[in-house]
Amino acid sequence: MKTKVYKVERWNPEPHIIAEAAYAIRSGKLVAFPTETVYGLGANGLDDGAVRKIFAAKGRPGDNPLILHFASSEDVEQVAYVNERAKLLMDSFWPGPLTLVLPAKPVVPNSVTAGLGTVAVRMPSHPVAMALIKVAGVPIAAPSANRSGRPSPTEAASVLADIGDDVDIILDGGATDVGLESTVIDVTGPSVVLLRAGGMPVERLEEVIEEVKLVPDEAKKKRSPGTRYRHYAPLIPLLLWKNGVLRHSPLVMGKRIGYIGIKEPPFPVEEKILFKTPENYAQGLFLAFRTFEKKGIEVIVAEWPNSKGIGLALRDRLSRAAEEEL
Repeated sequence: MKTKVYKVERWNPEPHIIAEAAYAIRSGKLVAFPTETVYGLGANGLDDGAVRKIFAAKGRPGDNPLILHFASSEDVEQVAYVNERAKLLMDSFWPGPLTLVLPAKPVVPNSVTAGLGTVAVRMPSHPVAMALIKVAGVPIAAPSANRSGRPSPTEAASVLADIGDDVDIILDGGATDVGLESTVIDVTGPSVVLLRAGGMPVERLEEVIEEVKLVPDEAKKKRSPGTRYRHYAPLIPLLLWKNGVLRHSPLVMGKRIGYIGIKEPPFPVEEKILFKTPENYAQGLFLAFRTFEKKGIEVIVAEWPNSKGIGLALRDRLSRAAEEEL
């Protein structure tokens, strides 16, 4: 299959390109597209056969649920039972990088919910994503558009490199804004539970709702995508520089070292990528992994960020990629 790659204007995506991509979605095909967080691999979320193509393309375990993307909060009623707390969160933070886990209606395929009885839903803010969902007229199931376990793609070239042969259309809308996946919270119970830290800081959520519980039990973790332990990982070892300490430091001896972070590296390195803010760090993290791979770097050392704001999500991604505890 020859993948079609279309460059699209971010703020005014070309209607004929969006129409072709939307038709592909309705026809059971796969379309990769930009969101404000990362690039998503989209299929008709109500078509079980199309959804299973996502799992095949990514090599994704079938017990890992997917997120359904919508063009309006009202449309979520098609697939989920929406409570008042969820409506408040939608009104406050949608469109944006926040995913809500809600009780699922029978119309949602088990391939989307992983048989859990709940469904993850969100409304992205990227104009290309919104245009595609509106014209397609169906909820779009879309995990990150990469091989399972790899760093999520923040530009179209990474999508093409990872899964290009398995995607019908890639919409190239440039680099994404946030660089990390959405925050996922469970709003089905008496308390709001954080299932995955992401682009929406917990501090912002707590400005409009009660305290968000940060440590879910293992059963609830299974209700969210992206919570398997080894995830977001580069092909080369990743070590974390935490509080002036580098665990497994013998691994860097005699190696070509690449460094990423905000502060200057603690020792001489061959390549370094420095960011001005935690937000910049989040936006550039996954691309930095891929850049060092291409340059033949043998070990990556990453600065452990502060846990405030986007830093909590950065810590989550770094710990999973390095296979270290938070």
